[in-house]
Amino acid sequence: MEHQHRSRPPLSRLSDTEDMSSDEIVRLLAPRLAYFAGVARTEHVTRAAHEMQVPQSTLSRAMVRLEHDLGVDLFARHGRTVSLTPAGRTFLTSVERALGEVEKAAESVRADADPESGKVAFGFLHTMGTETVPGLIRAFRADHPRIRFSLVQNYGEAMLERLRAGELDLCLTSPVPDAPGLVARRLDEQRLRLVVPEDHRLAARKRIRLAETADEFFVTLEPGYGLRRITDDLCAEAGFTPRIAFEGEEAETLRGLVAAGLGVALLPPPAVPRPGVVELAVTGQRAVREIGVAWLEGHPDTPPVAAFKKFLLSRRGRLLPEQTSAG
Repeated sequence: MEHQHRSRPPLSRLSDTEDMSSDEIVRLLAPRLAYFAGVARTEHVTRAAHEMQVPQSTLSRAMVRLEHDLGVDLFARHGRTVSLTPAGRTFLTSVERALGEVEKAAESVRADADPESGKVAFGFLHTMGTETVPGLIRAFRADHPRIRFSLVQNYGEAMLERLRAGELDLCLTSPVPDAPGLVARRLDEQRLRLVVPEDHRLAARKRIRLAETADEFFVTLEPGYGLRRITDDLCAEAGFTPRIAFEGEEAETLRGLVAAGLGVALLPPPAVPRPGVVELAVTGQRAVREIGVAWLEGHPDTPPVAAFKKFLLSRRGRLLPEQTSAG
């Protein structure tokens, strides 16, 4: 059968597409790609319409419009049947690849939302990673053994940014945020201790008023970390601005700096005692950090996220391991 050619200008000269961006062309063509693949597979418009459960007239018009927008013939017509032109075969290869990627993406998001085996993207502070988060996940998975987790450790502000960007479902952070677009619930608190070298002049003490450390050098987390803000606020409340000797990104690194005699630090209790330092109770002011869970306001939860959120809220007041809780 002779190839049937309909005269039309190439795509680059089509008056309704020549000024379009590639994104606009994709939006124009995308709805018709599955129709095209179905017709190409069956080589029969009526059969394809039946398989895809769309009216034949809808399918025929979609193919004509697709060819018009591309500026090329994709099919040669042979009565009730069709066959791909060379351009059509080239186009089909890319269309099938694109539709395959869409199918994989759909399968992935459906799997992540599965109530039994879905995924939770969960962020938490570095200091929560040694004991708190592993213990929480172990307890949760006793009743939800197939739920998967994508875990992110970071400082508070960075986690909230990832939460706003949709990269996290939930995060444990401190201080408990009070910001537009976020919902946060207080879950627990930790007493902060003044950590000093074991040979420090204050090491024989059990308790200390923070004002007594006004002349000390401090090692702290970097600006932007919640614990740094709490340290600055507590020192200001005690009547001084801390003299910062070193700034770091992780609490146990700070303990190492204290052990080396490079300063003192306000830190939550360690998972295990660290040699070389002494930890003193702070009196005279409420030296604690509150731990809370945050999520996006109005953001729909998948079943696994909803289940884990409910679990976290049920742990209010007993989120932290006993030895690190404020009590």
